Amino acid sequence: MAIEVRIPTILRSYTGGAKIVEGAGDTIADLLTDLDTRHSGIKDRLITGEGNLHRFVNVYINDEDVRFLGALDAKLNDGDSVTILPAVAGGALAFAAAHALRG
Repeated sequence: MAIEVRIPTILRSYTGGAKIVEGAGDTIADLLTDLDTRHSGIKDRLITGEGNLHRFVNVYINDEDVRFLGALDAKLNDGDSVTILPAVAGGALAFAAAHALRG
């Protein structure tokens, strides 16, 4: 199953600069685990220690927010497009978002 994953600039150091990578999995959780095997460390920038998406990370399946599709349990189909975006905020929130994505 091939899933196209769009990577934000802030995480491209994990993908060798690639803005689009391929992954596989039946759910977002499976996809992130698969991506981490190919791009070590990327999953830690997206998932909290408690196993949830970081607050300042948005993930979309075909333009649908995964938080409304089951979060990490959101189902994927062959050919889906997943977009990872850091949340956009100002002031202290922007700093917190950038810090969360950096680890």
